[in-house]
Amino acid sequence: MKLISWNIDSLNAALTSDSNRALMSRAVLRDLVELKPDVIAIQETKLSTKGPTKKHLEILKEQFPEYQLAWRSSCEPARKGYAGVMFLYKKSIDAQVTYPEIGGPALMDCEGRILTLELEDLFLTNVYTPNAGSELKRLADRQIWDQKYADYLVELDQQKPVIAMGDFNVAHEEIDLANPASNHFSAGFTDEERQGFSRLLERGFTDSFRHLHGPVEGQYTWWAQRVKTSKINNSGWRIDYFVVSNRLRDQIKNSAMIDSGARQDHTPILLEMTI
Repeated sequence: MKLISWNIDSLNAALTSDSNRALMSRAVLRDLVELKPDVIAIQETKLSTKGPTKKHLEILKEQFPEYQLAWRSSCEPARKGYAGVMFLYKKSIDAQVTYPEIGGPALMDCEGRILTLELEDLFLTNVYTPNAGSELKRLADRQIWDQKYADYLVELDQQKPVIAMGDFNVAHEEIDLANPASNHFSAGFTDEERQGFSRLLERGFTDSFRHLHGPVEGQYTWWAQRVKTSKINNSGWRIDYFVVSNRLRDQIKNSAMIDSGARQDHTPILLEMTI
């Protein structure tokens, strides 16, 4: 099984805009198609509450003719056109789609952050973890989310193995970002967020990339758009993950980043498993 996960930072822009950034996003999408994955998980779709438009669906059908899709968008009372997740998965895959609510704080359950596919032998779940925000205004809520999300994965894992994928919005260890010393109080690298991810792993899950590659340095999945040289200088963060049930870890064959060229922000990540 070959899986890809990507925080696309606006599916609408990637599909319909003519900006230079959108053109780069479309080039990445073409590269993903050529890899012939079984499943593509997308985060931060930023679609309306009604999901993809007719135009979006036509473009997706043209670009991904062998795939069916499931989506979840932010809905009231949460902000419109915010967050959102989507699965594109091969038509040959028989899956039951669920739209979990985990009892997240504030409006997080309404923000379109989790989508799950139940297959015969395992669960695939797509997550866009809330950011702690500027001045860490959402950090307390983020800590509750991390606990609730871990509870959810454990609940799934008690039924069948789990592969959780997406933007977890945390650099777990100091080697997971280029400048740890200056970021200990930055969203995504606070002690609280890192501990939340550690607690998740302690409950029976494996970071597939670290399992396969060990403490390799300089491997990131996100580079700040606002800093023009962030990707050139590889001043990045590893905040996107494939997390798998421990009993699946010996079946991990490949866990890697997919080159997205000059495009900054998130790059897609790849997981290949023997299932």
